[in-house]
Amino acid sequence: MALDWNPDLTATFRHRLVKTLAELGGDNGPCEERATCPDMWELDNGDLAVIGRDCTEAYEGRLPEGVGVGDGERLVVVPGAVARTFKAVLS
Repeated sequence: MALDWNPDLTATFRHRLVKTLAELGGDNGPCEERATCPDMWELDNGDLAVIGRDCTEAYEGRLPEGVGVGDGERLVVVPGAVARTFKAVLS
């Protein structure tokens, strides 16, 4: 069964789902300001927005079997420490 999904571009940001690098007490590293750090947000329609480094080209040809990045999609990487705080939100 094919899933025909397109993001609702009118959705707005509801709330942050992760702690920022600054909140985790680490070096902000690539973040020039807190506003430019990797982040994950829930949108008002329940979808998730992820802000991270676009690594699509770097991983091209190295994706696991059965995994692909389609037209209009990008492979985004966020720091593990940030992503693990998302896991805590789900628990």
